[in-house]
Amino acid sequence: MNEIVLVINAGSSSIKFSLFALAGSQTVCKPLYRGAIENIGVDSRLIVKDNRIEQPGIKTGTNKNLDADSYEAAIKHILNWLEQLPSRYSVVAVGHRVVHGGMQFSQPVKVDRTVLAQLQALVPLAPLHQPQALRAIDSLLSMRPKMPQIACFDTAFHTTMPWVEQTFALPRALAKQGIRRYGFHGLSYEYIAGVLPGYLGKRKSNGRVIVAHLGHGASMCAMRQRKSVATTMSFTPLDGLAMSTRCGSIDAAVVLYLMRQRGMTVDEISDLLHHQSGLLGLSGISGDMHNLLAMASNSTESADAIAVFSQRVHRELGALAAALGGLDAVVFTGGIGEHAAPVRAAVCRAAAWLGIALDDSANNSDAKRISADNSRVSVWVIPTDEEHVIAHYTASMLESRNSKPNKNNENLITSDQGG
Repeated sequence: MNEIVLVINAGSSSIKFSLFALAGSQTVCKPLYRGAIENIGVDSRLIVKDNRIEQPGIKTGTNKNLDADSYEAAIKHILNWLEQLPSRYSVVAVGHRVVHGGMQFSQPVKVDRTVLAQLQALVPLAPLHQPQALRAIDSLLSMRPKMPQIACFDTAFHTTMPWVEQTFALPRALAKQGIRRYGFHGLSYEYIAGVLPGYLGKRKSNGRVIVAHLGHGASMCAMRQRKSVATTMSFTPLDGLAMSTRCGSIDAAVVLYLMRQRGMTVDEISDLLHHQSGLLGLSGISGDMHNLLAMASNSTESADAIAVFSQRVHRELGALAAALGGLDAVVFTGGIGEHAAPVRAAVCRAAAWLGIALDDSANNSDAKRISADNSRVSVWVIPTDEEHVIAHYTASMLESRNSKPNKNNENLITSDQGG
């Protein structure tokens, strides 16, 4: 019997899931399937990709329409799909991406009803992400109460930041109540930290590295010894860079002005900052970088949105380099980071003062290393894999295996990719 781990990453209107096989006591996880149920609520669709090496290309309920009008229905469809797997596979645990762990959770945790209630209390800190993950967990607690479920947190990776990077300049009593800088995208950063030696070599990977996770949500993280030193997001995932529909950093007095002078309600302001701003607000057309790049030559608004996004990345690159006391390498990851060559080019050219020299040919072809041979700072494009990290942590939390998760990135995720 082959033990496998199910990983669930719940979004606002979709659920991504992956299956990983466990191999021996070291919790080495190999991807078997990756899939998603998209458009939950209307025109739902199940899409599954077969990653098995021994029998590639086998069709197993892939790419078909579903009736999934709720998260609970979508979870049922995933469970029904699992029942179609070959009998030699046995799901032994489920791992979840949970965005906010608050002050209570700095490591993965096995979820029961008590833990779920604690995580529910953090919903106001991540209103776009936390509810969906918890609905998936709640559904499985009801449908499969004996199945171990492990919550892995995007905030956990940043607990290594020094106190001066974790605190706001507010009264200390508020910090004790949990109002502090947490940081997010930690599972993505943890994956990059794990594979860095395969690209940069062990010595250089432990140097001063800035990772830019640029996607629908976007943030950056400064690492030393492959640990978080500083990051751009803070109390919630709204802070930092301009994003697809989120404003990023903003003067807090703007919110006070909108309330006092414009009479906007809290809900109206929340919708403005989370859903109507960022690339969408700047362009008035789209929050999708791919669409904006396609329209940039004929649309000043699209070009302006791209310029603001790129400048924010450049500015934070300088700030994070200051936090590190210098810079040895930059990594681009995430949907925009991995695929938007013009954005990478704009950031790198603006940051020439940091010692970055871009290889245009390598950048335009999305090569692994996109910096020129004479660049003092190396620049890389590395695909991220949050689900892989979740699978490893979930496996390590099983009672029959190692009881403590690996917090040092050693042997957790490895890569044979050189550079």
